[in-house]
Amino acid sequence: MQPVSWAPLSIWSWQDALVALLKGRVYPIAHYDDVRVHSADKSYEVPSVVALKNYHRRKSIAFTRYHVFLRDEFTCQYCGQKGLAKDLTFDHVTPRSKGGQTSWTNIVTCCQRDNLLKADMTARQAGLKLRRAPFEPSPFQLDMIARRLPQANSELHKTWHDFLYWDSELEG
Repeated sequence: MQPVSWAPLSIWSWQDALVALLKGRVYPIAHYDDVRVHSADKSYEVPSVVALKNYHRRKSIAFTRYHVFLRDEFTCQYCGQKGLAKDLTFDHVTPRSKGGQTSWTNIVTCCQRDNLLKADMTARQAGLKLRRAPFEPSPFQLDMIARRLPQANSELHKTWHDFLYWDSELEG
């Protein structure tokens, strides 16, 4: 058994974890201390770590805002400034007005300043240089990027620490 651990590590809310447990889709590994939820006639411990009973390998990655930011490591692809998701935007490398599509290969993470500067132009017209061409990441690539990012490990409940060894020194 392996805990559900893909970035962000706690990808399920406690409600999702409890529903999955009640439907028999997961094994409980750890529970929150002294946290219980109550229905009209029952009381349940809330799982903090669960393991899937069945795992289906992902063949592709959904094209979402979070996944684009993750692919680009929450970094503006023009100036290199890192930021929080709330401070970042998307940029169409080839503007929509010039036939650009909203796709993995035409969208990059951009800071608000560079997005305003670029406006409805190409990067060359705006005097900007793209640091890396946009691409569609594989599930493996996205997982590797997520593991490198420091924020992936920032707000984990203490029950996860028994299952993660990223900061541990390896014995030789």
